[in-house]
This record gives sequence, C-alpha cells and structure tokens, in this order.
Amino acid sequence: MINYRRHRRAIEKMYEDKATISRHKPGKNPDTRVTEQKLQAVYEDQPCKLSQTGLARNGQTEAQNDLQYDAKLFIAPELEVMQGDVVAVTRGATGRVEMYTAGQPFPPYSSHQELLMTRKGWA
Repeated sequence: MINYRRHRRAIEKMYEDKATISRHKPGKNPDTRVTEQKLQAVYEDQPCKLSQTGLARNGQTEAQNDLQYDAKLFIAPELEVMQGDVVAVTRGATGRVEMYTAGQPFPPYSSHQELLMTRKGWA
C-alpha cells in the first residue's frame, strides 16, 4: 500500500521554483465601460518544479530568431489549472521569470499533477 502523504512530501522536496498562474477573465474597462478579457492571477507563488521535455525548435529568419519549446510543470494536485492559462515560473536558483502557456491538463495524481506547457519567445 502506498503512503500518499509521504510520497507527496518526497516529491515536494524537489520543488525549487515558484509559479503564478493567471487566467483571462471578463472585466469592465472603467474608461470605456466595455467588458474585456483581462489577465488575472488565480494562484500566486505556488511551489513547483519545472522540467524541460524537449529540445527548443529554432525558427531563425533574417528578421528574428523565434524560439519555442515544451516544458512540464510539477505542482500541487489541488490547484485547478486550465488549458490556455498563463504560467509565470520564477526559477529558484537564478530568480529568472519565464512565461508559458498551459496545455490540456492531465488528470492529477493524488501526490502531484503534471502540466504540459509551451514557451514561445525570441532568442
């Protein structure tokens, strides 16, 4: 029989990063009184572990160098993360913040959940 509390504590010992998860929600613009989709934080500074799942895809052109790669985020199972959420991960060792877009979440395990994400940017 698996002791899930102990298993979760062991996994969470590897969490060295922090994640802020934001979602687009309707909100009224006070200037125009029009309802717009605004990015609002749902969870802030949640302990997590970021892992790269594949090599970066390089899209070098004469004008710019597009960069895209997939990553996996290990985080607490009780957090509800939805496809399209914006995840800002603060790396523990460097303090650098990287922005990702969440994919369709895999059903959470009792000890953690694994979230596939995509990072897009310029090199």
